[in-house]
Amino acid sequence: MNTIIETIKEIALQIDNAIKNADLGYSQSANSSGEEQLKLDVQSDLIIEDMLGRLPIIKSIVSEEKENALELHENGRFTVCYDPLDGSSLVDVDLSVGSIFGIYDGVLSGEGLVASVYVVYGPRIEMVVTIKGEAPVHYRFMNRNFVAIGNIALKSKGKLCAPGGTQQHWAPYHKAFIDGLFSEGYRLRYSGGMVPDLHQILLKGGGLFSYPGTTDKPNGKLRQLFEVLPFALTYEAAGGEAINDKGERLLTLTPSHLHDTTPCFFGSSEEIKALKIAYGIH
Repeated sequence: MNTIIETIKEIALQIDNAIKNADLGYSQSANSSGEEQLKLDVQSDLIIEDMLGRLPIIKSIVSEEKENALELHENGRFTVCYDPLDGSSLVDVDLSVGSIFGIYDGVLSGEGLVASVYVVYGPRIEMVVTIKGEAPVHYRFMNRNFVAIGNIALKSKGKLCAPGGTQQHWAPYHKAFIDGLFSEGYRLRYSGGMVPDLHQILLKGGGLFSYPGTTDKPNGKLRQLFEVLPFALTYEAAGGEAINDKGERLLTLTPSHLHDTTPCFFGSSEEIKALKIAYGIH
């Protein structure tokens, strides 16, 4: 496991360099969802594929940018599912973006997820590593090395709200819930990048990130294996909660397809409790 994490640190440096120096235009290809890919998406994907491909302990990799899994080493143990550059469309306006990695042992599900890593590319490179059963560890790249800043722990109630999805497509009860949070004094923090928004809530002590089912995307937008489950592991390990719109723990989900999505809510315990009430979940 440590070999994979150390390799991800090297991957982060290479992707950060690409963000700062590579072409920001569009490629001539589309990803698994039919979305036109930025050249940075493709380059980041290739960097990860090359670096992880050198590790015999990795059986296969699954990228958000590719439809199918890529088998690497027949005798490998782990499968790594990753979003190579989450929020890549924000690069041209110089906002923070990130990479997300879920490390699975055996079945590709919440149960099989044994570790998660995400990287934030901002003014500095930051990384959070979560091993199943352990508190998340926050790292910052300083003095040419990743330095452990400490463990992350959420408070029971926060002050930040990051509401995803286009408001015109929200259910009325979801809109009323979000409006209620702002009327209580919650502060809006939403960049359009999942990684920096969830990272900010974690480091600022709590709040709520929501991406509900909407009229245009009833099953949500965010992908379970690449985005949702890795962050669910981190939020639960930090003392928070991560559920879907039925109140089920996200880590109990088993996708039927590599690119399955789900409505998802990450936050401190009080925010999740309030959301369950708003959604009529008992």
